[in-house]
Amino acid sequence: MYTAIVTGGLGFIGSNLINFLSEKKFKIINIDKVSYSSNFKNIKENINNYKFYKLDINNKKKFYKIVKLYKPNVIFNLAAETHVDRSIDKPIEFIKSNYIGLFFVLETLKKLKNKCLLIQVSTDEVYGDVKKKSNESDKLNPSSPYSATKAASDLLIKSYIRSFGVKAIITRCCNNFGPNQFPEKFIPNSIYKILNNDKIPIYSKGKNIREWIYVKDHCRALYQIFKKGKSGEIYNIGTGNLINNYNLAKKIIKIFEKIRDKKFKKKLISFVKDRPGHDFKYSLNLSKIKKIIRIKRNNFEIDLKKTIEWYLVNYKNNYFPKKLLGVRQGLLK
Repeated sequence: MYTAIVTGGLGFIGSNLINFLSEKKFKIINIDKVSYSSNFKNIKENINNYKFYKLDINNKKKFYKIVKLYKPNVIFNLAAETHVDRSIDKPIEFIKSNYIGLFFVLETLKKLKNKCLLIQVSTDEVYGDVKKKSNESDKLNPSSPYSATKAASDLLIKSYIRSFGVKAIITRCCNNFGPNQFPEKFIPNSIYKILNNDKIPIYSKGKNIREWIYVKDHCRALYQIFKKGKSGEIYNIGTGNLINNYNLAKKIIKIFEKIRDKKFKKKLISFVKDRPGHDFKYSLNLSKIKKIIRIKRNNFEIDLKKTIEWYLVNYKNNYFPKKLLGVRQGLLK
């Protein structure tokens, strides 16, 4: 039986990863500081071989004790602030969680003689605005405080691999969507806007392009990278599913109309002032990762419909607060 520590395990990707690893019979230790986007409901009920610790990874002494106690085979680091708009409003929180927190994780691994593999979940945003597909060896060019802290973390990991022999793999994934995502990101926020008879806010003219992956496919890729990936390497994780924000909003509206079997009479899209440093396009070259694992590419619209249906059910059950915490108007990743 493998033992895994998942940091940020009450969040969106972290909770989906825990639920996935439980099916693979992992012993799982979930470390989460319990922030605004953490949700205990995200973890499936009656999960086996599971232990939760309420802890910020910046608490280096307690984090070290937990790692020393459980001797995990792998640490999946998903403890991070992720919403770009929040990073523009309050970058210090991103520096604390995404960079300094990671530093303490690396120090723990160094202290324990690197007997555990770290899988750092980074982002395609570290490459910045691109015209062609990003390769793992491309220069980093982050545009926001969020992506800058993730890029800095990637570089710090590389230094610990070379200087101290830490075992680590960096993954850079495209935009995730699916169940459990706090409704500040584009897809769940759009769903909530429609449910509240409000307009979907889109920056500028909505031409910005993103690549999308269903969160469960991302979790499957992380598991396969743990099994087959090589320490010291960086792997892009994506699908090739590219769409601009305006067309994505129209898809969401169209799926709603099919589910409800009726057309919306009023316009549901509102264009708002663009945010600072807004990248136009992200797109990943997947040649490297395809050499070691099989990337599953599902029908994007089917996965989008499953996601919308999940939010429809859980909206009625008050899974998330009806009045969400305020952030910048656009609410886009």
